[in-house]
Amino acid sequence: MSAPTHTRTHPAPTSGVDIRLPWWAVALPALGFATLLLLILNPAEAQAASGDPTIAHLLERIQQALLNHAP
Repeated sequence: MSAPTHTRTHPAPTSGVDIRLPWWAVALPALGFATLLLLILNPAEAQAASGDPTIAHLLERIQQALLNHAP
């Protein structure tokens, strides 16, 4: 007794995997690249952020605490 064979109604895909990306998956890296490129081309426009000195002191205290508790 033989089993019936099934024929394909749709042709088999000849290309590889079809990958669709959302718009932001291309736009965000492109925007980041363009921003970094502009900063490299014109470094005078890149200004250091004047952060709150409290954050710097907090980070120093954390670093000291970690170094004091190291074995």
